Amino acid sequence: MQRVQVVFWLATVVGIPALLVAAPGDFSGASALNFTKKVVEFGPRPPDSDAIHNLQNYLRAEVKSLGWAISEDVFQANTPAGPKQMRNITARLPGTSGKIVVISGHYDTKATPDLVFVGANDGGSSTGLLLELARVLPKRSHRDEILLVWLDGEEAFAQWSDTDSVYGSKHLAAKWAADGTAPRIKALINVDMIGDQDLQIVEETASTVWLRELVWDAARELGFAKHFGASQGAIGDDHVPFLDKGIPALDLIDFDYGPANSYWHTPQDTMDKLGANSFEVVGKVILAAIQKLEDRK
Repeated sequence: MQRVQVVFWLATVVGIPALLVAAPGDFSGASALNFTKKVVEFGPRPPDSDAIHNLQNYLRAEVKSLGWAISEDVFQANTPAGPKQMRNITARLPGTSGKIVVISGHYDTKATPDLVFVGANDGGSSTGLLLELARVLPKRSHRDEILLVWLDGEEAFAQWSDTDSVYGSKHLAAKWAADGTAPRIKALINVDMIGDQDLQIVEETASTVWLRELVWDAARELGFAKHFGASQGAIGDDHVPFLDKGIPALDLIDFDYGPANSYWHTPQDTMDKLGANSFEVVGKVILAAIQKLEDRK
């Protein structure tokens, strides 16, 4: 993404991990953190690499085992590093309303030939949070169709620009506009860099205003207001191509990662910087927002 403007607590109940005794539809930050750990273990995951191909296999198997239907948007992108095959992976839960709610996030990491960048927060946290949503959403009632989308090619290969960034979301937004999916989408909520132990979600000003207000209301009602809106500004991220196609969209991103954002796109973006509580805050807010969207015609 481009700016335009923890500890893992294993609580127990009579010796049984809390994750195992939680209600089936409850979002678990510990589980999301564990999913992220599994993702990061694949190593650096730039588009069309062996590591991301292995991650794609893992995502397919995991999400199918949780009861979702899978579809894939495969395309070749022309990048400064040459042609790259990219793959957006979509998981679908059918609904009855005729409307769609989308939760998206990128699963690639920035290509950094001169350093080892595993992207625990930047690429890992969004992937892990979506996997935890895939675990809990089938256990909750809903009328709207729900799509979880793992987007490829968010990162620039050289310098962030209109032509070198958000390859996957551009391709999928254009596809949805062409095939008639776009008008059915009530809202798209994109997540990026949401695992930082010191969670501070930007009030992203390019996002759809009513959708941002709906999510901020959900955060306030859950007692999480302190994590939302500490800073304000426009962020170039995967939500923008969908906005450009007329889809209401919101970016949930914490763009202050480490002192003076010093962990961003560096080898310091590792699992020890992430916190289960941050995942839990974002996950529970998203679930509450999905419920609010159910009530919105």
